[in-house]
Amino acid sequence: MRLALLSDQHGNDVAFRAALEDDERLGTEDIVCLGDAAQGGPEPAQTLDRLRALGCETVLGNADALLLEVPRASPEPITEQLLEVREWTLSQLDHSHLEQIGSFGAVVRREFEGVSLLFFHGSPRSYDDVLLPELGGERLEPFLGHDAALLAGGHTHLQWTRRLADALYVNPGSVGISYDRHTDPVVLRPLAEWALVTVADGTIAVEFRQVPYSRDDVVAAAARSGRPYADEWAAQWT
Repeated sequence: MRLALLSDQHGNDVAFRAALEDDERLGTEDIVCLGDAAQGGPEPAQTLDRLRALGCETVLGNADALLLEVPRASPEPITEQLLEVREWTLSQLDHSHLEQIGSFGAVVRREFEGVSLLFFHGSPRSYDDVLLPELGGERLEPFLGHDAALLAGGHTHLQWTRRLADALYVNPGSVGISYDRHTDPVVLRPLAEWALVTVADGTIAVEFRQVPYSRDDVVAAAARSGRPYADEWAAQWT
């Protein structure tokens, strides 16, 4: 079984198309989306329409939940600029898009050939939980004890994998907003990140993919979108 893990499109449909074209070339059997599909980028409706056409299971991310309701408390700042972009995003969506987001589950569980797979956004406990490669101790508790051979989450926009007790944790990175966390200021890269998971004979293999796409196409999509702060958003891409 060959499974594509996609996450964090953030309304960048140019990148989403590139990732799916790569997936089609490889011929995977299934796709799971790990959340944060629409909010942020210039093409939220197009991204949700493409996701709906896939018919794949999708988990709810924090940016998805933001479109349904502004949280009273959030580990990430709720700025006026963020709220302006949220309002614009909602203006681009219709009722069916909001129903689509409302159908996203907190977690998705699968089993193939006796191998249990658990998918989420931040952690199985919360889409706001953050896991980075260097963390340990109490920060790992939300990821332990779930009787799964594979744990897959997004949220941090970072491709990486490591063992967590008896499970393999995989983060496929971000389809729509890829960046190098070691640079300051952050510069976005026109690379659609995703992960190919292969389950065979009780074993799990992971291949990370980074698919180039056109920066000019992203800039053009932002320019015609009417999104607030479109120039500022587009200028982040190298």
